[in-house]
Amino acid sequence: MAVDTLRTNKLRSFLTILGVVIGITSIVSITALIRGFDESFKDLFRQIGPSTMFVTKFSIVSFSQGKQFRDLVKRPNITVEDAKAIQRSPMVETVAVQLGGGPGTRPERMTYGNNATKRMAVIGTSANFGETNSIPLEFGRVFTQTEVDRRRPVVVLGNAPGHVLFPATDPIGKQVRIGRVLYTVVGVFGKRPNPLGGNQADEFAIIPHTTWQKVYGADALRIFGIVHRDVSIIVIPREDVPREAAMREVEEIMRARHGLRLDQESDFDIGTQEALFKVWERISSGIFMALVAISSIALMVGGIGVMAIMTISVTERTREIGVRKALGARRREILWQFLLEAVFLTSLGGVVGIVLGASIGWIINLVSGFPISLPWWSFAIGIGFSASVGIFFGIFPAFKAARLDPIEALRYE
Repeated sequence: MAVDTLRTNKLRSFLTILGVVIGITSIVSITALIRGFDESFKDLFRQIGPSTMFVTKFSIVSFSQGKQFRDLVKRPNITVEDAKAIQRSPMVETVAVQLGGGPGTRPERMTYGNNATKRMAVIGTSANFGETNSIPLEFGRVFTQTEVDRRRPVVVLGNAPGHVLFPATDPIGKQVRIGRVLYTVVGVFGKRPNPLGGNQADEFAIIPHTTWQKVYGADALRIFGIVHRDVSIIVIPREDVPREAAMREVEEIMRARHGLRLDQESDFDIGTQEALFKVWERISSGIFMALVAISSIALMVGGIGVMAIMTISVTERTREIGVRKALGARRREILWQFLLEAVFLTSLGGVVGIVLGASIGWIINLVSGFPISLPWWSFAIGIGFSASVGIFFGIFPAFKAARLDPIEALRYE
């Protein structure tokens, strides 16, 4: 009977479920995009390693605690000497430094022959950059400690510039121009996960941090009149040392170097994979709930439309209801008849919305490379939401139909 009603009034049925279709399409497509972005971001964090620590002037951890940027930028800069002091600790296995690559760092264009890249980050690092960041090498090697000590103009290209500059040529030993300086290519990194799709995560190149200081050291960024140098320290503790113990050791070393008293708050951040996961989960869950709430407005509008149309339908079919009751139909049966019609309509809208939402996600993935994820529960939520809208907004018209007096209904014209 619900199917027959849908066939008889195709245009009205379509307009009735249009709001539900829009709402479910929004929810499914948003879930696909946010889940894909979330999983890709977590894959990027997993490359860090559970025991790896980052010592920075400030980070997302500070912002998540409600601290103001104006106060954070006043903190003392992290230096290479800080890294050397940490390296002397018996609890530490590996220490690396990273200069540049953050906000305010000047990107550079890379060229080789007639090939050129867009402006990309140039990062100064230690010789053990690959170990601390878990990025695989596709060609060649990372520069050696000797090349770092002697400030050699050598470069390891990220996957994106490596393939742009050398699409069909062995890059090892070739000289590329980065800004105004020529560098010898010693390696090219492989691809790594990118939360935004495309090649953004691979658009970088690394040079020895001593070379970076020689070339870019004078270009310090000034924020609120304060000189800010983007330096971070990557620390990996020894395998037999618990991460928490190593973190306390690193914190004590940094506090001693910054001359902090026991009652003073640390003026630096120590981040870990776990801390980044927690902050990101808070951010992503907040974004997801906000977008779902916005999408639910369309479902509410669709539900109101369902209630209005079903109320009109009850009025139009008053005589039919009277005939059914005269032939023995009980209130419960009339109630279920109209309630199931509403649920069928909204569930059909949910199915259409799921198909459209999944299609939008796949199209965005194919066009831009943006990662998507379509877990089965997102489809279940779509069907559940649409059916719930039918029940919630269809219950009033169904009760109205069930309560009609059969004699009055038979006399209705």
